[in-house]
Amino acid sequence: MKRPERWRERWLGSGPDLWLASPWRRAIVAALAGALPMLAFPTPSWWWFAYVALVPWILLARSAPTGRRAAYDGWFGGLGFMLAVHHWLLPSLHVFTIVVAALLGVLWAPWGWLVRRFLGGVPSAGRVGAAFLVLPSGWLMVELVRSWQGLGGPWGLLGSSQWQVGPALRLASVGGVWLLSFLVVAVNVAVAVLVAVRESRMPAVAGLAATAAVTSATWVWSPRPDVTGQVRIAVVQPGVIGGANSAEARFSREEALTRTLAGQDPDLVVWGESSVGFDLADRPDLASRLAALSRLTGADIMVNVDAHRSDRPGIYKSSVLVGPQGPTGDRYDKMRLVPFGEYIPARSLLGWATSVGKAAGEDRRKGTEQVVMNVGHGLRVGPLICFETAFPDMSRHLAQDGAEVLLAQSSTSTFQHSWAPEQHASLAALRAAETGRPMVHATLTGVSAVYGPSGERIGSWLGTDASAAVVYDVPLARGVTPYVRFGDWPVHAALLILAALCATEGFRAFRPRRTAPEPLVPPARTVHESPARHGH
Repeated sequence: MKRPERWRERWLGSGPDLWLASPWRRAIVAALAGALPMLAFPTPSWWWFAYVALVPWILLARSAPTGRRAAYDGWFGGLGFMLAVHHWLLPSLHVFTIVVAALLGVLWAPWGWLVRRFLGGVPSAGRVGAAFLVLPSGWLMVELVRSWQGLGGPWGLLGSSQWQVGPALRLASVGGVWLLSFLVVAVNVAVAVLVAVRESRMPAVAGLAATAAVTSATWVWSPRPDVTGQVRIAVVQPGVIGGANSAEARFSREEALTRTLAGQDPDLVVWGESSVGFDLADRPDLASRLAALSRLTGADIMVNVDAHRSDRPGIYKSSVLVGPQGPTGDRYDKMRLVPFGEYIPARSLLGWATSVGKAAGEDRRKGTEQVVMNVGHGLRVGPLICFETAFPDMSRHLAQDGAEVLLAQSSTSTFQHSWAPEQHASLAALRAAETGRPMVHATLTGVSAVYGPSGERIGSWLGTDASAAVVYDVPLARGVTPYVRFGDWPVHAALLILAALCATEGFRAFRPRRTAPEPLVPPARTVHESPARHGH
């Protein structure tokens, strides 16, 4: 081989495998592959892409030369996924966004190892069949761990990309967003095998057929919400209001918009998160103005107070109900706060984050329990604040406690020109479908949205350029969905699958190895011991 050709093969490689032999090149490819599922979420909302978005990542991990390298592929892919899904945080947290993504990306390292363990080389039919259960289960464990509020919460769960797909929403009523994530990963596994392993295509096709059969049967069996009537709920979205006196100006704008609802007979008026920047006990003038609006519209008003409380120390974000006579006493204090946005975890160690971004200067205080409120007209509502709508268990508990309508008060004004407002608004569709209860997502600056008890969109969205008050006819439903009744059973099933895997692997590791049996006949003589040689 000529010297230039040797140099070219050494440094550029002779094929993709050799090119990926560089750890840094492989890490970059893994991060890019992990970022692909971002396109399935709003704003692009290519929901169909979710079913193939993991294929490049899976193919990379299965081709890893060692299990350790596959774990690195999982880690860097997880970094890319977390950074892509949360890229809109970069203007606020700057480099800290990358640090958090790298730390959370470690959760995917075991998943990368599992991909190689079950799909590496030419997997047998048994290994492919096991992969259909193990790999989605491993993914669900990652989603479960990172769903802890202290790690940022369940934003960007893979199943939530299916928020606008009717059949998927039906499945969500059975197993929540967890069941959708499991299904999406299983399909990606099948597609990856079909693409990469010719010898295992039949097991992959069989797995796809079985997945389609089970999901179709579940779709047919799952009960539909029994619509019993409707209520009229008004959403007041003031739009972006800045300046030194923004709190006073916002209140005045919301007041003016609410006055336009007179004569439209709403049953409830909902303002967005942080719509009132003063404690109403300290500002009786504002409480009186809200009571006058309630009398004018003939409906209670649900506002959201973001201020120091007069009856206890600290800042709280609270849903407060105001009736014709003033605040009714019904109040919900936000329980799950946004890390860095509303409090700094371990502030003594990480307080420096306030100097590199828009992290919370003062920690908000947490509430202690969820609340279902009676807003008159016999209507019971369950409030959620901001990213609490990302937590399936919170809306499920409200439905169990008798809420007929789920209310979300939110504000994404900091991320106004990003994908965040649309992503946030889409989560309400999943929560509605899971619980069989309609959900109203009211924001300060958009996107505001309303969904029926099957997760279907009611009316049109109020976009980030809107400043309006709109009344929605919201259907009510009764009955209990399987997800509300049985909870996070797909997660529990995934835990059992992984426990069975660990038990099996442990048994193989500690099983005594059989020694070779003693030969039953004397060993044959070698050619040197033979008395005669061929040809003599």
